[in-house]
Amino acid sequence: MVAFGGNALLRSGQKGTYQEQLANVEQTCEQLFNLVKQGYFLAIGHGNGPQVGTVMLQQEAGRQMFDLASMPMDYCGAQTQGAIAYMIEQGMARVLVKNGLNRRVVSLVTQVVVDKDDPLFKNPTKPVGPYYTREQAEKFHAETGAIYREDPKGNGWRKVVASPKPVRINNIEIIRYLVEVGNIVITVGGGGIPVIEEDGMYTGVEAVIDKDLASALCASQIRADALFILTDVPKVYLNFRKPGERALDVITVDQAKQYLAEGHFTEGSMAPKIRAGIFFVEHGGKECIITEAGQLDNPACGTRIIRQ
Repeated sequence: MVAFGGNALLRSGQKGTYQEQLANVEQTCEQLFNLVKQGYFLAIGHGNGPQVGTVMLQQEAGRQMFDLASMPMDYCGAQTQGAIAYMIEQGMARVLVKNGLNRRVVSLVTQVVVDKDDPLFKNPTKPVGPYYTREQAEKFHAETGAIYREDPKGNGWRKVVASPKPVRINNIEIIRYLVEVGNIVITVGGGGIPVIEEDGMYTGVEAVIDKDLASALCASQIRADALFILTDVPKVYLNFRKPGERALDVITVDQAKQYLAEGHFTEGSMAPKIRAGIFFVEHGGKECIITEAGQLDNPACGTRIIRQ
């Protein structure tokens, strides 16, 4: 199982055109092909943060100019999940053809069940969408009940939603079967579309699921041997960009928990990846590898989290 962020498709300084994103994703797929050459059957999870942000900006422009209705977060997640999966499917198919390998790529728009009583719903912290003035934020809160908080950097006010823990991935048996018979499967995009279950029926909710944790859950439930979490550094570091910086090669789950408790990893960056790695290994996985995509041609790449 491989998880990479939405920034792998939309990079700093780019406008985010379709052509830019398709070129970016094909480059990423070229790097993922190194895992195929090593004999792995792949499932791919991806982020969608920049893309969801773009959709919400488009909706805001449509609301202001044409009085168009805005869509809820689960709809935006589904929209971007399908669009990004399409681009990954296109990029991976091109890479497979260039390398003379006949392997099918399958995209699944995936719902991920969360607990409606998850305490994280009571403290939404994940900022989404455009910035507003305080007056606009108060107006929207009165109209919709959505919660807005001031940006710490002074850019304005943004809507915040909860980031509940994933509980179950719908159609996981189908995902497992498709991977086991040799397909490359794209799933749990953006952490999955968050839904709650009531009386056997599913309802979308305003939330964002951490894509690394959703990928870890998926990896565990399809019985993957390894979880690769791709980021923008080759390894995980202690004292990152500080005196005494040290790269980590192989660490146990207990060591990862210790470093996490000591505050070596920030919440907006490496901490969620470490938690996802811990979850995967504690739930049946052999190892989690955290590295950058350009390192995947090296079978010993990255920082590896193992049981003992």
